[in-house]
Amino acid sequence: MLIDTHCHVHFNAYKDDMDAVIRRTLDKGVFMITVGTQRDTSANGLKVAELYDGLWASVGLHPNHLTRQEFWDDDELPPQAQATPLIKTRAEVFDPAYYLKLAQHPKCVAIGECGLDYYRIPEGVDREDVKRVQEAAVRGQFDVATQANLPVIVHCRDAHATQADLIEEFVKEGKLARRGVVHCFTGTIEEAQRYLNLGFYISFTGIITFPARKGEADGDGLSALHRVVREMPLERMLIETDAPYLTPIPHRGERNEPWYVEFVAQKVAELKGISFDKVAEQTTENARKLFGIIESFLQ
Repeated sequence: MLIDTHCHVHFNAYKDDMDAVIRRTLDKGVFMITVGTQRDTSANGLKVAELYDGLWASVGLHPNHLTRQEFWDDDELPPQAQATPLIKTRAEVFDPAYYLKLAQHPKCVAIGECGLDYYRIPEGVDREDVKRVQEAAVRGQFDVATQANLPVIVHCRDAHATQADLIEEFVKEGKLARRGVVHCFTGTIEEAQRYLNLGFYISFTGIITFPARKGEADGDGLSALHRVVREMPLERMLIETDAPYLTPIPHRGERNEPWYVEFVAQKVAELKGISFDKVAEQTTENARKLFGIIESFLQ
């Protein structure tokens, strides 16, 4: 029993075989949260979640969708070998009323993904202006999460200090009662600890299955991220795929699928020196607690 706490199984990458991918994942004993990134994917994710037991959705506005741009994700393969399409975004203005209405859906378990991304800022724009727009959208979504009494799914890239400051501000004001998770974490143990101190969970993707880059490995052949996983308390950890992106080893070069979360769990078990079953049991319990997933599905 596993829960992929962050995938995008309703995205266009699965337009030809979405039902087969979802059913294959469920047949393998893996449940899913399919994550919205702007108004259309948020609404569509809920429609898809309605169709399946064991599939839930989140609604939110990703920081990359606040600025019009096109890019290949650098964590994927080079463009000529990409298994997923070029990412195109549009400049959406966050509409709290729209997302608050979506959040009332019974299959909605979180707000997000939302957050700060200082890495993916296109050339030729005012960086400080983009940062201000991102921060305003984060504040808006944190307010929606507070109103809807839902946790948040945080996307953060090259902005952990400011992101944690924002979370701390809301927590001190008595908001974000359900807290949330920092998804696809690739930061330092110190950055992770600050989120843990604020009551957040930390989630890891197939990136942890990648070998340490040349010159990065320690004496045990581990990367800095591997060491974070090793030191992270299992009780505060979630696992995910971010499918169709970030395909783990041994399936690099293919389109990612939610059931590949088992390879993430296997790597966590390897790094921590514990059993796969222990990782599966604890991360499933963590996801159930954070997202309020109906316990009858987990029997």
